[in-house]
Amino acid sequence: MTDLERSASAGDGHTDLAVANPESQYPVADPGHPEHLPRLTDVDEAAADRATRQVATMFALVPVLAIGFAVAYFAVPKTAYVDFGFLHVDLQHLLLGTTAGLALLLIGIGAVQWARQLMDDHEMVDYRHSATSDRDDREYVVTELQKGTEESKITRRKVLGRSLIGALAAMGIPLIVSFADLGPWPTKKRRAATIETTIWHEGVRLVNDVTYVPIKASDLEIGQLVNGQPENLKELEGTELQQAKAKSSIIIVRMDPRTIRIPASRQEWQVGGILCYSKICTHVGCPISLWEQQTHHLLCPCHQSTFDLGNSGLVIFGPAARALPQLPITVDAEGYLVARSGFTVPVGPSYFERDSRDDFKEGDN
Repeated sequence: MTDLERSASAGDGHTDLAVANPESQYPVADPGHPEHLPRLTDVDEAAADRATRQVATMFALVPVLAIGFAVAYFAVPKTAYVDFGFLHVDLQHLLLGTTAGLALLLIGIGAVQWARQLMDDHEMVDYRHSATSDRDDREYVVTELQKGTEESKITRRKVLGRSLIGALAAMGIPLIVSFADLGPWPTKKRRAATIETTIWHEGVRLVNDVTYVPIKASDLEIGQLVNGQPENLKELEGTELQQAKAKSSIIIVRMDPRTIRIPASRQEWQVGGILCYSKICTHVGCPISLWEQQTHHLLCPCHQSTFDLGNSGLVIFGPAARALPQLPITVDAEGYLVARSGFTVPVGPSYFERDSRDDFKEGDN
């Protein structure tokens, strides 16, 4: 008896037993590959034709949806909304998302159905090769591509390839239409009517930006800062509301008139030391409200641009290159703060096309 047999007889451990009987390591035999069962479309030409029609129909619906996308973009008013319970949804956005989303979904489902039902169904082994390819490898790749083309049935069932090409080409319609949403060419006239204009005008009351309560001059204390908006902002909704709010946001501060500098040209723009400035930083457009009462400085939290509200909103530190635009204000018959006019210069960050010669500078009157 060998040592191995003695160990096995003595029950020295499972390791020796496993070595003595290698079959105990693999108690389940290798099942091998299961029997390949053909699909219905492989044995039934009618089923294959039916699957072909299904795929082609899905691809054919894509151009219809793409045209629907364009129609929704140009025909549906941007102010149209629909309600789904508590949701208030922009109708145009809903239709654009639905048509484009369904078009992409149909392309995906059609491609999957094509692969599962119509392409050749057999197992393949792809052996790894070195990083560099010699001539034989390149010829092999070309041969395999040609074989894949034949297996896809695209040469035999040409309606599949044609409908897929039509579907993919039609998806260019939403893409091209979407380019129009990048905005019109920023001519001087267009800028004057859009980004350089706010809804502020003579007689519009200044209101709290949260409660929309009108602000009385007598209610403000020295050192106080209030975030505000124009009262007529409540008349807008949707995109128009957000665009107007982004440009018309203001801050109202009250300072001791004896501690601030008010140019002669702006004496009528304030009410007993109450001044109103744009809330939008002239650097990159961040909202500002970090107020230091003692120094009358306003700090932008984004890049630390600092403006002196006690001296016409001039920049005293940071990357901003323009003073904060000031809104001329007065009071109405009831003592509420109202605008004398709109802003005299564009609000918000600087840009190359605008003329900044009208911005206030140190020493201007």
